[in-house]
Amino acid sequence: MIRIELHRRSSPSATLRLLSPVIGLALAVITGAIMFSLMGKNPATALYIYFIEPLTEAWSVHELLIKAAPLILMGAGLSICYLSNNWNIGAEGQFIMGALAGSIFPVLFTDFQNPLVLPLMIGFAMVGGALWAGIPALLKARFNTNEILVSLMLVYIAERVLDYLVRGPWRNPGGMNFPESVRFHDFARMPEILPADGRANIGIIIAIVVAVALWFMLSRTLKGFEIRVLGTSPRAGRFAGFSSRGMVFFSFLIAGACAGLAGIIEVAGASAQLRPIISPGYGFTAIIVAFLGRLNPLGAILAGFILALTYLGGEAAQISLQVSDKVSRVFQGALLLYILAADTLVHYRIRIAARPRADKPDVPRQTSEKGA
Repeated sequence: MIRIELHRRSSPSATLRLLSPVIGLALAVITGAIMFSLMGKNPATALYIYFIEPLTEAWSVHELLIKAAPLILMGAGLSICYLSNNWNIGAEGQFIMGALAGSIFPVLFTDFQNPLVLPLMIGFAMVGGALWAGIPALLKARFNTNEILVSLMLVYIAERVLDYLVRGPWRNPGGMNFPESVRFHDFARMPEILPADGRANIGIIIAIVVAVALWFMLSRTLKGFEIRVLGTSPRAGRFAGFSSRGMVFFSFLIAGACAGLAGIIEVAGASAQLRPIISPGYGFTAIIVAFLGRLNPLGAILAGFILALTYLGGEAAQISLQVSDKVSRVFQGALLLYILAADTLVHYRIRIAARPRADKPDVPRQTSEKGA
């Protein structure tokens, strides 16, 4: 019998640690070229359409900024969670609940129109996302439940809540029976950046500012030190007087608030209303953003733009090459797989060992005697 074992390296290469996202990205591009070849498309043309063409026009750059903002926000928030060894997989649900909480004012109080509306929407969205993230945090801290399963299952509950509201109590009475809310008024919209060139809004600025603030907290404050210590060695953190239970709440609430903020930026920006589907899977893609960014909020900024490009490239390939819209998901999945594989090989050495075969016990032979 052959057994594959992983043995931790005593001193992983710092250079390879920095290069592993680049290696993962390169392998994902190679995989994409092979995939396009198998589909009968010219790989060079397909990769150009996928990665370069979306950056050649002003309006597509604006669309890139729109898609990058929620990915940067959620990726930076999830980085805090994962560094503290808390595995929040439910950012998609926190994104939705934040969008719903922030939409209370433009949907239910349509006559309330003044400059205070947007700040209130942002505040409510962050609280809504944080409270939804607080559910798996509470269950883990109180009952030691698996936060991966709880946060993931809450995504589907959030999706059903959104679907119920836009088809029922929050449906636009003048919307020709379509499942959507009323359109947000001007005071409930994110101000646009250079509206003559596209529809990108200040959401991308907010996302970058939040990511920088989280980086500063992580690298320059005692709380950041506590996050790293508890994530690396919970036992050492307890000896230092840090609370593992408190860190569960802190990390989940930070990630949930970032996801809720991303949700309201999305619906108060380009969408300007609630619909049954308000996210193309940003919450799950943000997991890739966090790991591609090396669990660093500053790295999440660059990773957010790269993953946003895969969404735009998927749409461009769907139109120009007549391929499925699932192409972008293949790229994203391959990217995560290769990054995790590269990180594993950097930190662990693979050894193939022969499993010893158990000796069979001797069975005494029974003899029978014939009677006379």
